[in-house]
Amino acid sequence: MSEEFNKIEGLAERLKAYLNTRLSQLKLSAAEKTAKISSVLIAVLLTALVFFLFLTIFSMGIALLIGELLGNYWLGFMIMSGLILLLGLWGWVSKDRWLRIPIMNLLIGILFNEEDHEKD
Repeated sequence: MSEEFNKIEGLAERLKAYLNTRLSQLKLSAAEKTAKISSVLIAVLLTALVFFLFLTIFSMGIALLIGELLGNYWLGFMIMSGLILLLGLWGWVSKDRWLRIPIMNLLIGILFNEEDHEKD
């Protein structure tokens, strides 16, 4: 009876060690995935900022060019703002196709990496 109790006690100790190791592995995996998502988010935000600055300066240049060609700078800015408004409306209508779906696919790819399933 004592021998069986020692086996059960040893099994319980191994099970406890396994669970602690598995918990540590899950914590590390979560930290890695959080770091990947954070780095992608920061990169996207910085890229969007640079693109916004480029678009602003480029739009001002085009507005000045149109205004110079038409003889009224205000008319160039009005035409350019109308074009930007049309571009914004098109972006709003098609946001699911070019924004939501790619972001979902990226997050799914990071969170449910195939390598993780192969290791288990």
